[in-house]
Amino acid sequence: MDIWSKQKRSLVMAKIKGKNTKPERLLRSALFRLGLRYRIHVKKLPGTPDIVLAKYKTAIFVHGCFWHYHKDCREGRVPSSNSKFWKEKLERNIKKDKINIDALELAGWNVIVVWECEIEKQLEMTLNKIVSNLK
Repeated sequence: MDIWSKQKRSLVMAKIKGKNTKPERLLRSALFRLGLRYRIHVKKLPGTPDIVLAKYKTAIFVHGCFWHYHKDCREGRVPSSNSKFWKEKLERNIKKDKINIDALELAGWNVIVVWECEIEKQLEMTLNKIVSNLK
């Protein structure tokens, strides 16, 4: 049972940002400290990647654990209220992610997906993962 009315819940969910989230800003700051230069939210690329390292032809997506249904995470779960809606919504997000990643890879881009929980709990390990995957 939700503690808010449907209208209040809708207002709260509508205010959740999709760009420049805290995990995104943390990762960008760390990449900049490593000397890596990037562009953010490049609209010309499929899926508008969160971070683009053009020099390495690498696109990085910072996925929120809830919104992209991270199955290995506590946050990646379908809510118990209105679960049918959320299950369909999260599955659409997963399909859209796959289509965008496939399109980027087909165009010759290296794609790295980083999860919100990885940045918050293991930033150093996440940076190592990114640097080791640069072409």
